Amino acid sequence: MGQVIALLLAAAAAAASAPASVWTPQTSGSTAELRGVAVYDSGRAWATGADGTVLRTRDAGKSWKKIAIPGGEKLDFRDVEVLPHGPVLVLSAGPGDLSRIYRSTDDGKTWTLVYTNPDKDGFYDAMAFWDDKNGVVVGDPVTGRFVTPLTSDGGLTWAPPPPGAMSQAFEGEGAFAASGTCLTVLKGTRQGWFVTGGARMSRVFRTVDQGRSWSSGPNPQPAGNPSSGLFSVAFLDAKTGFAVGGNYKEPALAALNGTRSEDGGRTWKPAPVSESGFFSAVVTVKGLPARLVAVGPTGTAVSDDRGLTWKKIDDTPLNAVSFSGPDVGWAVGPKGTIVRFTSSPR
Repeated sequence: MGQVIALLLAAAAAAASAPASVWTPQTSGSTAELRGVAVYDSGRAWATGADGTVLRTRDAGKSWKKIAIPGGEKLDFRDVEVLPHGPVLVLSAGPGDLSRIYRSTDDGKTWTLVYTNPDKDGFYDAMAFWDDKNGVVVGDPVTGRFVTPLTSDGGLTWAPPPPGAMSQAFEGEGAFAASGTCLTVLKGTRQGWFVTGGARMSRVFRTVDQGRSWSSGPNPQPAGNPSSGLFSVAFLDAKTGFAVGGNYKEPALAALNGTRSEDGGRTWKPAPVSESGFFSAVVTVKGLPARLVAVGPTGTAVSDDRGLTWKKIDDTPLNAVSFSGPDVGWAVGPKGTIVRFTSSPR
């Protein structure tokens, strides 16, 4: 009897230490690598990825419908944004004219190609919108500088920022199109940030005038090779930000994977999410001013104290995550993985 009790106590201890699942798997109908996700409300969300994949749900994920974009069948859609009044924009990443932006105003029934990368050496990584009119794209350096097209009409037209907006990039420096979150903006302000890697150091670029000009500063996240650096950034407010990364070719590597800022992104300090592991995305949660959620190939971690401490809450491999409220969120990952937020971590 004593042995049975000991076994039961051991099992209970193991269950208590294991991360409680907060994600419910859904049937996406796809096997593509998914890297873009946008949540509109509790019933509606979008997911995008390789092989021209654009998916939509209107019933809280009970079913996902594949949406065809004429001309986009072979594109790799790395980011999707849903504007406040309904327009949806998807961004594809790839060399030259494979980087494109499509826009729909009728829930995906029809699409308009609104912008194609004009630079044969360019590569778009992510897009973000301050409001229903003003947005920005970040693309890898062309002729030594990052490319940041702007829109002021909800994505109908795009134009480069004024001359001199961007400083020189380091050799080998780039942004990572891993989750659509290497770029973020703070709604209600004119601030925005994007993060880089691949060069001799990681950097954070910052704008305070909706992309008309950018400044940059170093970040302690190790870089130094094409697969390492910062991959994602999120800001809880105008001062407090968090960035994650690592080496995507060594996702279980024991190395720094998180950094934190308390001065609007000017300076950063190490703030590990976990002892090991690469994280591809970090986001805020609307309605919970202290919460951050990070995902990657090794699972999900959450912070409820503005990035000071973290807790591992799930092991599902994921690429990207998005929330529209405390209890409304989806995440996407490899082989068509789509999961819906179930409950807050205990």
